[in-house]
Order: sequence, then structure tokens, then C-alpha cells
Amino acid sequence: MYLEQLKTSILSLIVLSVLTGILYPLAMTGVCQALFSRAANGSLIMQNGKAVGSSLIGQPFDDPKYFWSRLSATGPAAYNASNSSGSNLGPTNPALIQEIQGRVDALHKADPDNHDPIPVDLVTSSASGLDPHITPAAALYQVKRIARVRGIPEDRLKQLIQDNTDGRFLGLLGEAGVNVLKLNLELDHPQK
Repeated sequence: MYLEQLKTSILSLIVLSVLTGILYPLAMTGVCQALFSRAANGSLIMQNGKAVGSSLIGQPFDDPKYFWSRLSATGPAAYNASNSSGSNLGPTNPALIQEIQGRVDALHKADPDNHDPIPVDLVTSSASGLDPHITPAAALYQVKRIARVRGIPEDRLKQLIQDNTDGRFLGLLGEAGVNVLKLNLELDHPQK
């Protein structure tokens, strides 16, 4: 009797392991590749046949000639997709206040003549620490600096921002956002 139960248990383990550990993942991979290949492969942004990033994961930009991303709270390196998390710092935490003040100082140092209010997403990180988007207001805040450094008319930069702004999902969910990597790639390689 015990031997019969042992055989049944082992056979069930083998069958279920093959079904759920091999066949099901292969089937789902095939379906995803067939129907959603861009998303299944990481939503990669390609340039000259080479992957330069993902449209889903932010990248650090600190050169004054580029639009700057949101801060990243991931560690040990910024925008570390394997360590996605927020900072969990409360609004009265001195570390958060110091981090925000550091970013405010960096923005003022890079563009000392800009006295416009700084959009909050330029001085705080997103919940995941990986957000690739900034608000249109955050992009517009940076226009004067980039126009001065690159010698590009402000109107041209504003048009690039508008062209690279993603609207709300289905017209009502979420907020408009600008993918910083895509926008910076347009700055370096304007489309004809």
C-alpha cells in the first residue's frame, strides 16, 4: 500500500513538474513573443541596431546639456532594476530633506538664472526608484538650461517636449509624462 502511494506521489511530482516547470513556461513565452514581443523583450529602445535602454526603466543624466531624470532610490547604484524600491523616508526625515536640498542646489547651480518654482518630481524619487518619466512641467523647467548649453532655440526644445509627451492612459488614467531617455536621444539625434 505504501509502495503504491509512493509510486503515485513520485509520478504526480514528475508530471506536474514537467507541466508547470517546462511546458507552461514555454507556452507562455511563445504566446508573449508572438503577441507582445516588444514588451516581452524589455521594451528596449534601439539606436543604430544597438539597445541603449528600456522605455520602462529610468537612467541617470547629470550633464547640463541633457534633460535630467527623477532621482532614483535604488541601491547600491541608481536605476538598479534588480533592486527596485522607494526610499521609505518620511516627509520629516532629515535624510529626505537633505537629499531634496542637494537636488535643489544642483538644479540652481546648473541654471542659476532660473527662478521658476522647481517641480516636485525633479527633487524626489518615484515609488519604484526606476521611473523613466518626468512631468511636462519638469521638462519645461529645464528648457532654459539646455537651450543655453546646446545653443538650441527654446521653442524647438518645447516642441520636442510636446512631441515626446505621453498622454493619460485611455485619456483618463494617470498623468502625462515625458520619457527622459527618448527625449535626450532626440536631442542628440534629431529625426529628420
